[in-house]
Amino acid sequence: MTKEIEMSTKYDPGQVEPGRYQRWLDEKRFKPNGDKKAKPYSIVIPPPNVTGKLHLGHAWDTTLQDMIIRQKRMQGFDTLWLPGMDHAGIATQAKVEARLAEDGISRYDLGREKFVDKVWEWKDEYADIIHQQWAKLGLSLDYDRERFTLDEGLSKAVRKVFVTLYEKGLIYRGEYIINWDPKARTALSDIEVIHQDDQGAFYHVKYPFADGTTFNGKDYIEIATTRPETMMGDVAVAVNPKDERYKDIVGKEVIVPLVNRRIPIIADEYVDIEFGTGMVKITPAHDPNDFEVGNRHNLERINTMNEDATMNEKAGKYEGMDRFEARKAIAKDLEDGDFMLRVEPIVHSVGHSERTGVQVESRLSTQWFVKMKPLAEAALANQNGDDRVDFVPPRFENTFTQWMENVHDWVISRQLWWGHQIPAWYHKETGEIYVGEEAPADIENWEQDSDVLDTWFSSALWPFSTMGWPDTDSEDFKRYFPTNTLVTGYDIIFFWVSRMIFQSVEFTGRRPFKNVLIHGLIRDEQGRKMSKSLGNGIDPMEVIEKYGADALRWFLSNGSAPGQDVRFSYTKMDAAWNFINKIWNASRFVIMNLDENVELTLPEKQSWQLADKWILSRLNDTVKDVTRLFDNFEFGEAGRALYNFIWNDFCDWYIEMSKENLASEDQQVKKNTQRILRYVLDNTLRLLHPIMPFVTEEIWLTMPHDGDSLVVADYPVENAEFADETAEQDMGKLIELIKAVRNSRSEVNAPMSSAIDILIKVKDEATKAVFETNVDYINRFCHPKKLEIANDLVVPKLAMTSVITGAEVYLPLADLINLEDEVARLQAEAKKLESEVTRAEKKLGNERFVSNAPEEVVAKEKEKLANYKQQLVSTNARISELQAEL
Repeated sequence: MTKEIEMSTKYDPGQVEPGRYQRWLDEKRFKPNGDKKAKPYSIVIPPPNVTGKLHLGHAWDTTLQDMIIRQKRMQGFDTLWLPGMDHAGIATQAKVEARLAEDGISRYDLGREKFVDKVWEWKDEYADIIHQQWAKLGLSLDYDRERFTLDEGLSKAVRKVFVTLYEKGLIYRGEYIINWDPKARTALSDIEVIHQDDQGAFYHVKYPFADGTTFNGKDYIEIATTRPETMMGDVAVAVNPKDERYKDIVGKEVIVPLVNRRIPIIADEYVDIEFGTGMVKITPAHDPNDFEVGNRHNLERINTMNEDATMNEKAGKYEGMDRFEARKAIAKDLEDGDFMLRVEPIVHSVGHSERTGVQVESRLSTQWFVKMKPLAEAALANQNGDDRVDFVPPRFENTFTQWMENVHDWVISRQLWWGHQIPAWYHKETGEIYVGEEAPADIENWEQDSDVLDTWFSSALWPFSTMGWPDTDSEDFKRYFPTNTLVTGYDIIFFWVSRMIFQSVEFTGRRPFKNVLIHGLIRDEQGRKMSKSLGNGIDPMEVIEKYGADALRWFLSNGSAPGQDVRFSYTKMDAAWNFINKIWNASRFVIMNLDENVELTLPEKQSWQLADKWILSRLNDTVKDVTRLFDNFEFGEAGRALYNFIWNDFCDWYIEMSKENLASEDQQVKKNTQRILRYVLDNTLRLLHPIMPFVTEEIWLTMPHDGDSLVVADYPVENAEFADETAEQDMGKLIELIKAVRNSRSEVNAPMSSAIDILIKVKDEATKAVFETNVDYINRFCHPKKLEIANDLVVPKLAMTSVITGAEVYLPLADLINLEDEVARLQAEAKKLESEVTRAEKKLGNERFVSNAPEEVVAKEKEKLANYKQQLVSTNARISELQAEL
């Protein structure tokens, strides 16, 4: 047959995947179906930064989204999966500056306009790479709607939001202490600062009294600092007003060493009485807490550093030095001047820029801020209504709530050239500020603020700005917003998820998405986070090159439960490829055994044999379970259900059993089996398609099918006609019997090729009927020389014994059996059954399981318990019989 030539004997993704994606695009398979009667379902992709290639975390994130959207598309929803990318302000600018630095060029050499042109070139280069990676992964995105956070539509939305918040008094400009990245020379928000332990020191320094006062017998006070380079900006020393030790010196003045400036000793609740000496120096321009203390006491703010963290003219003789050079020089001068009491080495947590890695400075600066409290309160209130966002798993809502309840005002201005330039202009003569969506009419008299907005300001608008907002009459906005599901990692709940929620509530009055599915991080086999420094990163494209996209997608979809991290390993990838190879070969067997004109419908129900009824009932169970688990985003459990059905039920049992009928002289029996094989395979491929789209499409198009592509084929639905508990129980007994015989043969090395006597003592007529009706299967899979099935029979003393549901199986293998070994084997079996009884009893005694699990799951667990108990009784009885013979 030609079909034998069309499918190789071994699955090769290199022959299956190339070209398929482009065909899907050419056929416009990924566009919304345009059926206005269909229920819409939309996802916006978390836009990857155009800073580089996608990593395994992106592959995981997008695979889960693709699985959801592919299933919904097949279920008849009007689906939209909208792609796009983020300009990623500071991150992208840092990458381009690093590339230019290799040629000895800085952005200042180029100037703003030419530098931005260079960044656009970078963006185009990496956007192309990301598109290629999306294609390799098989992501079913509607590229006609692709957006970029700096495109004109999104820029319009950003300006609208900025101006509206400003007019409401929720955006303001002011001098404040902020996190400063001296390498990128820009402000950072709190969540762009990563804290890590660094080696440092406490420098214990004398601050002499200005009037010669003595305190505790000394003419100075002792101040400990980790940053002596900021001393030039000291304007006070603070103690706690409740600290009885220092009440007599509050109001006195001390001298700042090396600068000889007189500063007061003040009292402020901020000081921790228990920490150190209970005295702290106050440097309002270089510490956020000191800034607040300075505001309360109307203290001067002395900024001693430049933007690049070199010392400025306020630092006196240290002007021009790098901050760390200045620290060493000042420490030496304190030693030489007899001001240094001691230096105490420590390890302490220090903030570093997430993007450039350098130590962050707290710096006094004029910036733009969003007043967060009203926005946060509205977002939290929305969580108490019907329009709430549901977090999966629910525990992550606590992360969102805690951040919103403790949020600080958000510094949104960045001293960068790449990004949305702030829509504020300053009059060149009067200094008046104009904020507007468009530039002032007499633009020659105005100068635009040179800062750009924090990247997260524009990405916070992503779910609705991509749909055409602020044009609320946009067709996409009206149909697809709010979106249905956001898929993202737990590490950016406060970075991004929280901001999307409060901006959406503020500007659309709606939640941005119904569900937010939180996944974990991809780690290496040892559980370590993947990083360049560890050299343990994995390129998803290299994995695809070796195993294929479907194998990677299968691993990623089955890696963990929602919210949990997953460990990557090549052993797991081998297992994923092996599973697809099993599917491939099972499909190849089915296709090779189908007539060209095989009917695409099932045969009449009255012609179904036990195995047919069983496989269709198991298929039905699998459809029901996988659909439910997908709806609950439990993809690992859905994968387990699919794996067990495909590998165990379909491949190991039904296909093997079908071989009898396929070889039958009865043409009707043969055709019926062909039709059922085709039907089950067809539906199995449909169930699998959202997870592994390439191989399922390849097989489906090779076999007799109805339709053009699995991408838009109907997803299987539960069919009450297939549900057959009796067939499942009967087939379960038959499988249990075959396994018992095989296991017993294996234990005494009696190969399947040798015929042996098999005695089956049944406990009821129903079990007897099952075995007698299906004796052909017993003959094929157990190879009996003599087969006896009866309610009562004479059991030989020396016989291998297996207790199964509804029967006891005896293999009289006197020559191969040792009585003591047989007793020991049955005792081990009894121990296993006791464990199963205990486990099932414990599970059924769990109130949460019984009340929350589906009714049929609880019923099956009760049935298992009854069977285990019955088998345990029979096993113990047989042990007693044999022990009596010893």
